[in-house]
Amino acid sequence: HGKIKPSKSLADSLESMLKGNQEFVMIDDQKVVYEKSLALASRADTNNKHVLIVEGGPGTGKSVVAVNLLVALTGREMVAQYVTKNAAPRAVYEKKLVGSFRKTAISNLFTGSGKFVGAESGSFDALVVDEAHRLNERSGLFRNRGENQIKEIIHAANFTVFFLDEDQRVHFLDIGEREEIERWARREGAVTHHLTLESQFRCNGSEGYLAWLDNTLQIRDTANFDLSKDEFDFRVLDSPSELRELIFARNEIDNRARMVAGYCWDWASKKDSSKDDIVFDEYDFSHKWNLTKDGGLWIVSPDSVNEIGCIHTCQGLELDYVGVIIGPDLKVRDGKVITDAGERSSQDRSIWGYKKMLKEDPDRARALADLVIKNTYKTLLTRGLKGCYVYCTDEETGEYFR
Repeated sequence: HGKIKPSKSLADSLESMLKGNQEFVMIDDQKVVYEKSLALASRADTNNKHVLIVEGGPGTGKSVVAVNLLVALTGREMVAQYVTKNAAPRAVYEKKLVGSFRKTAISNLFTGSGKFVGAESGSFDALVVDEAHRLNERSGLFRNRGENQIKEIIHAANFTVFFLDEDQRVHFLDIGEREEIERWARREGAVTHHLTLESQFRCNGSEGYLAWLDNTLQIRDTANFDLSKDEFDFRVLDSPSELRELIFARNEIDNRARMVAGYCWDWASKKDSSKDDIVFDEYDFSHKWNLTKDGGLWIVSPDSVNEIGCIHTCQGLELDYVGVIIGPDLKVRDGKVITDAGERSSQDRSIWGYKKMLKEDPDRARALADLVIKNTYKTLLTRGLKGCYVYCTDEETGEYFR
């Protein structure tokens, strides 16, 4: 109709491939968000922009709805893209969706959050922004492009849906907050709408486990002081080797178990493949970080269970079982959870600028670091659908979790 649109063959292929992926099936309040999004997208235009903010905790199905929306919008001949800052979810979803169809056609539907600098208003009918809490102000490798990613995304689309969980901000540069999105929507003249995803599908559907984590990590006080093993298979192990063997055994079922860790160890194997990164000699435990071979596809590659993931390659994704190594950046002393950004690897970009900020504004630096570290571990500890196994490098911390 005189406008560049996705071809029917692409839309059909996306839909048929989606039907073959059971993890993309929607239920409950996911369908409400889905229908609301399609309704808003159908009536939005350059002079009548709409923004939908969808808030939901880990495992409430934000990414499930996002991928379904991409398919539905494309099927309606709308120009739409799935947007995330994290490369790992994009890579995994592309792999799940690519069958006999050309990979490049699918890849063009998935993009990073920094690709909208200079885009004309209304260039897209709709943008589906997953993991919106990870958005940054500036774009580009050196953070020297654009003004604000939220502003640029809203400007580029007639309809934008942001999937958001503020408790998953894990980087000093993360700006994805509800108030920030609302502010830029007002400046773009867009009408803002809000919905919440509440049904819990991860952690065995246990809202109690998530509340227990908030209380245990001292993110916020809840009434959940105890955790029932009937709700979710959570275990604290005495050694990393025990954790490894348990994850290896779980992974034999259908390749959906992995180890992850806080970023407290340098990535030595990046320059020297003969070296391992996370090593506990006393436990005969020696493994590499996960970017060695498979990159962002580590979480689904069949032989990558020997590698250890970090927050940057598992956020936005899920497993059946996750094994978490809590490093020295989070310790417990006399019942108080203490975070220490100085124990993080100097290669961890999520806290870059901490030392400078510590000199200029120490209270703000410590508060921001505390938020990032606690949110990081909460995110790691909620990647599992069926179980989570933990090893703490600090003995007193391990006893506290027990």
